[in-house]
Amino acid sequence: MERIEGLKWLGTAFILSGILMTNLNVYPLNIFLHGAGVVFWSIAGYITQDKPVLANFGLQIPLFAIGFSKVFFGL
Repeated sequence: MERIEGLKWLGTAFILSGILMTNLNVYPLNIFLHGAGVVFWSIAGYITQDKPVLANFGLQIPLFAIGFSKVFFGL
């Protein structure tokens, strides 16, 4: 259980850092940090079978994929 809590706290730190970078207009670092936090929270939700967490963070992954494709491929 301690590992799950660690994943959640690490994910939270990444998400808050990404939000800060967005407010400071630091692009594309903001989407990488926030995206990493979303992945950590999605993993924690999957392991604990927490459906609301999976719905929230899991559905954000495709949205960040769009941002990553814009950064890497200009799409």
